[in-house]
Amino acid sequence: MIIQIGISGIARELTLEVDMEEDALFNAVSEAVQNPSPLQLTDVKGRRLLIPAGQLGYVLAAEDKRRPVGFTVA
Repeated sequence: MIIQIGISGIARELTLEVDMEEDALFNAVSEAVQNPSPLQLTDVKGRRLLIPAGQLGYVLAAEDKRRPVGFTVA
């Protein structure tokens, strides 16, 4: 799943590909916001990310849709 995270005070959003279910992602975000603790995520390449809960602007989850590469003959 591809997620986009908006961070307060930063103009660009973070875009990550994670191997999580949508419910698990939003549970982790909710827990981080309710208990002021950093949101901890790991992307599909194994890179770890910590975002302070107070800096989270938004989290957007989008289904990963792979597009075929190449040409077709009509």
